[in-house]
Amino acid sequence: MPSHRKTTPALRTPVRSPVAAGSSSKRRSGGTMQPASTSPPATVQPLSRLATIILHLQNPAGASIDELCAATGWQQHSIRGALAGAVKHKGHIVTSAKKDGTRRYRISSAP
Repeated sequence: MPSHRKTTPALRTPVRSPVAAGSSSKRRSGGTMQPASTSPPATVQPLSRLATIILHLQNPAGASIDELCAATGWQQHSIRGALAGAVKHKGHIVTSAKKDGTRRYRISSAP
């Protein structure tokens, strides 16, 4: 009975091109090192979201949940979780006070 399965072709070994083979010997020549590119140095990385939260909380006036949401792009429950977990685990003491109907959070001491 004939098989209806397709057979896979035999795997071929890759063939190196003469350019690739010649370039590998040049890299091993032991010449002087040259910079990979002449592009300008990398820029400073932006702050992490947690670092952004801590920066806002270090403000003497503190920050509201809405301000922290706008700064990080997180939802309110994520901000509250970060305040209760990660910020406190870093050794910061987070205090809150309600002023004019808005609760503001701030760091009262740093690690």
